[in-house]
Amino acid sequence: MKKLASILFLTCFAISSFAQNLIADVKVDYSMVQHSNVQIYKTLQKSLTNFINSTKWTSDRLKTYERIEASFVITVKEKDGNKFNTSILVQSRRPVFNSTYYTPILNLSDDNFSFQYQEFEELIFNDRKFSGKNLTDVITYYVYLVLGYDADTFTRNGGTEYFKMSKRIADFSQANNTFSGWSEMDGLKSRMSLINNILKNDNSTLRSVSYQYHRNGLDVMSDNEIRGKNGVGNALLQLEFYQRGNFSQFYPLELFLTAKNTEIGQIFSGGQISSVNIEKLKEILNSVAPKYNDASWSKMKK
Repeated sequence: MKKLASILFLTCFAISSFAQNLIADVKVDYSMVQHSNVQIYKTLQKSLTNFINSTKWTSDRLKTYERIEASFVITVKEKDGNKFNTSILVQSRRPVFNSTYYTPILNLSDDNFSFQYQEFEELIFNDRKFSGKNLTDVITYYVYLVLGYDADTFTRNGGTEYFKMSKRIADFSQANNTFSGWSEMDGLKSRMSLINNILKNDNSTLRSVSYQYHRNGLDVMSDNEIRGKNGVGNALLQLEFYQRGNFSQFYPLELFLTAKNTEIGQIFSGGQISSVNIEKLKEILNSVAPKYNDASWSKMKK
């Protein structure tokens, strides 16, 4: 576990229950564009930070240290008046019980994010209709995605209500047909395609894997390393379901392994010997995500 704890961030953490509100770091990167007024980007960054961190996304009453930690990085590629063409990187993490280790949950990049924004305008989200500007719609879609992914790691299918909120936002936004990135016609990684795949039956195995990986694996590792490694490995062996089917472009699986491949490689590269069938596990992981073989799967030994 000490080796595992060195992979990512080290922060002391006390936890009594899982969080359902966010403490988010927001960055607006405008280095790619010509600009005479950088203040608008700073104002946007501040406004989005306040919007995400001040909004009560759920009914839970939580202390600050119980909140989910997330980051939103918006990279501005073009600006024309009040129209922005950007990409967004969304990441989140949650603590492992009885440790100072944080495990990555979501690491998602969306290159199709355009919106309208006037400096100092109030950011408002209405869950009954599309805003018309696409900024708070996309941000809120991803906020609920972060909440859903986090909840799934604590309770089996615990994120469903949050995923359904993302789906509701996608439905309104796609129907407006003003901004790209929402419609399934925009590709397998569009927001509608992603949320539909998250909620479909094909994803139930992956959601179960995520729950078992965290609750039966990582969260018990500090108390019993072998038991924790077995929990992680046995959860991952269920990915054989995706090895057998036509899931080579299944985006939820890609997102899971994007977030977890380094961690998985580290868990099984040393420490106490587990009873997991490592060769079988490596075969499955190489089949569903061969691009991580050199960086992660090849390091797995026991």
